[in-house]
Amino acid sequence: MNSTKKLTIDNYLDSHYIHRSNWLRAAVLGANDGIISISSLAIGVAAASSAREPIVLATVAGLVAGALSMAAGEYVSVSSQTDTEKADIEREIQELKEMPEEELKILAQIYEKRGLKKETAMQVAIELTEKDALGTHIRDELGINEISQANPIQAAIASGTAFTVGGLLPLLVILFAPVKGMEYWLYGFTSFFLIILGAIAAKTGGSSIRKAIVRITIWGTLAMGLSALVGYIFGVRV
Repeated sequence: MNSTKKLTIDNYLDSHYIHRSNWLRAAVLGANDGIISISSLAIGVAAASSAREPIVLATVAGLVAGALSMAAGEYVSVSSQTDTEKADIEREIQELKEMPEEELKILAQIYEKRGLKKETAMQVAIELTEKDALGTHIRDELGINEISQANPIQAAIASGTAFTVGGLLPLLVILFAPVKGMEYWLYGFTSFFLIILGAIAAKTGGSSIRKAIVRITIWGTLAMGLSALVGYIFGVRV
């Protein structure tokens, strides 16, 4: 018996990765930011402290503030994008009412640029306009579709949750690692966490695992190194 799922217009995108792009971007950004920013903060404090309490206090405060800030920032950012999309859609509605012939010509030119013959492009534009004029212009003229359309709440939850999970990892290191040489423990474990994150993100998104690991590790190392340097230069031993 063939267990292969029959490909239809309703499920042909199920095996593709593009429909994950919105929440995956927010989740990877949140987790990456959580790991790197909390580790960098802790490394900076650890470089200037001989006690565990100040490191834990700074890390917990940074984790809470960072998660809330990340979620709020993602929500505001994506909401701005959706507001812009809605404004463009309203403008398109008005243009279809005021100058439908010009809009039809523009649509035909879009299809012509994509490779259709002039007559075919016009015929396609006419038929699609008769079927769903607004939907056609939103998709083909503005480039807005169900996959690319942003979801502010989904992005905020994914980003905030991912930041919290990412930030908890270095916090565990801080709670259990020796205070002496804490920054080195943090650097080692954070590099490991970043490698795991890069591999998971690449696997989920269908991209190169090696490229993702190299990219995320290099920038993470740079951030942690600069944070430790600041801690050594400006820190006061506490």
